[in-house]
Amino acid sequence: MLQTSRLTKTFPNGTSLRFPDWKVGRGEQWLLLGESGSGKTTLLHMLGGLLRPASGRIVVNGADLYTLPARALDRFRGQHIGIVFQQPHLIRSMTVEENLLLAQSFAGIGKDIFRIREVLHALEMEHKRHAYPQELSQGQAQRAGIARALVNRPALLLADEPTSSLDNRNADAAIRLLSDLAASERSTLIVCTHDDRVKEAFFKDFMFELRHERISNQLEKS
Repeated sequence: MLQTSRLTKTFPNGTSLRFPDWKVGRGEQWLLLGESGSGKTTLLHMLGGLLRPASGRIVVNGADLYTLPARALDRFRGQHIGIVFQQPHLIRSMTVEENLLLAQSFAGIGKDIFRIREVLHALEMEHKRHAYPQELSQGQAQRAGIARALVNRPALLLADEPTSSLDNRNADAAIRLLSDLAASERSTLIVCTHDDRVKEAFFKDFMFELRHERISNQLEKS
C-alpha cells in the first residue's frame, strides 16, 4: 500500500536527512517516533505529497507520487491521502460543513452531503456542521480537522502531532477516534508524534523510530 526507497531531503542550510526504506500494508496502523530534528514531520509531508524529496521514491496505492505532474499529484492526494495537521487550519469564513465540501471539491469527487454528515456523526460533531471554526472549542476544531481528512475515504491517513494542542482528555479521545475510524474505513494510519500520551493510548501494529538521520529499526508489534 505504501513503500519508500532511498529517500533523502536536503534543506537550504545544507542539512541533509536520509530515511530508511519502509513498507506498510493496507489497514496497518503505525506510530512514527523520533526526537526533535530526526525528520518525522519532513517524512510525513513527503509521504503526503506535500514536500518533494531530493531523491528516492514514494509509492502510495500503486502510484509513484513524485513522477506525477503537479495537478495530478494534487488530485491524487485529495482522493487517496488524508492529512491531520497539528493545527486544523480550517478556513475561518466557512462553516465546518463548507470546509468538508471544499475538501470534496479539491479531490474532484463531487458533493456528497450524506458522507459529510456520516463522518461528523461518527465524530459527534454533526450538531456543529453549521458552526464556524472560531465557534469551536480546541477539541472540536481538531475533530473537524479529522473529519476533513477522512471525508474522502483516504487509503492513507497521516496525522502530524495531532494531540500537541490538546489536554489529556481530548488527546486520548482524538487518538482513539483516529484509530477506530481508520480501522472502520480500512485506511492505513501513520501517526507522527513525540507525545508519550499517544504511545500509551494508541493501539498500534508497529512503531517506527527515527534517530537523527540514522535507522534505528525498532519495529515492535503490539
